[in-house]
Amino acid sequence: MTPLEQARRIAALCEEKLAADVAILDMRSVCDYTDYFVIATGRNPRQTKAIHDDVAGALKHEHRLLPRSVSGLPEATWIVDDYLDVVLHVFTPETREYYRLEDLWHDVPKVAAAG
Repeated sequence: MTPLEQARRIAALCEEKLAADVAILDMRSVCDYTDYFVIATGRNPRQTKAIHDDVAGALKHEHRLLPRSVSGLPEATWIVDDYLDVVLHVFTPETREYYRLEDLWHDVPKVAAAG
């Protein structure tokens, strides 16, 4: 699976779990530690954890992929799953608005979730 296919699969899994405002950012021109960010919003910490759990479970089952690291699980307001080529950020609405990653990385291209 290419990094773009992985990003699109992660985005699709987020959408299946009813995540809002799912976006894929192409980070290759500005970042040397990953190719893509997938950003998604859950309605509350319980849903952000469910999105994380579903993505992690599906990638492990389908592709034997495990995140290199996971941060933010206890609070579940911003969970970061580092899959090396793709980093998944799952936010609650308030936390996503506060950190505004899309504004921070406004100069990188967005990628369509479906290819």
